[in-house]
Amino acid sequence: MSSLDKNSDSRLTPENSALLLVDHQTSLCSGVADQGQPEFLSCVVAICEIGKVFKLPTVISTSFSDGPNGPLISEVADLYPDVPVVGRPGEINAWDNPDFVAAVKATKRKNLIIAGVSTEVCVAFLALSVVKEGYSAYAVIDSSGTWNKLVADLAIARMVQAGVVPMTWLAVGAELQRDWRRPTGEPLAKAMGSHLPFYSYASGNLRARQGKKSK
Repeated sequence: MSSLDKNSDSRLTPENSALLLVDHQTSLCSGVADQGQPEFLSCVVAICEIGKVFKLPTVISTSFSDGPNGPLISEVADLYPDVPVVGRPGEINAWDNPDFVAAVKATKRKNLIIAGVSTEVCVAFLALSVVKEGYSAYAVIDSSGTWNKLVADLAIARMVQAGVVPMTWLAVGAELQRDWRRPTGEPLAKAMGSHLPFYSYASGNLRARQGKKSK
């Protein structure tokens, strides 16, 4: 078996990972201030696109959507129109909701990639809980958000102490890809170029060189 086919190691692979998106809701997202709003929204869309590129089982949840938190933001809903949203009528920690737990267990994946709002509550509480249940938790910090950088830093420190791995959406995509020769290389590069201008320029240079060689 080649190294490209080994999916039993501890790294993230499309076969051993699931994506959990928690409380990316209109009112909650409007309060994100630890990074700029355009950057935050771009990162949220990016991790969603990464999930689509690698066909990761995805679980989406919202909390108290009939109240002040608001509905799921349209950018996530539009990318996952066929994924049912697990509504939590009152539970703050998604792991306290039995429907959410059942949906996660149904993925049969042990590596859980988590993004949500807010970082110190919706992401941290869930990540801490799943680690206790024997899962590996990867918190996508730039696709998550909270009210200021201090809060985010404290949340990351707490999660790291418990064994949660902080990551960025780009690192998640690169670890899932592992080798550019895999078939997902082109759609991954397209997603990266959509959110990272420098990578779009680099991809354009490559396409231009390839075009010259084909003539």
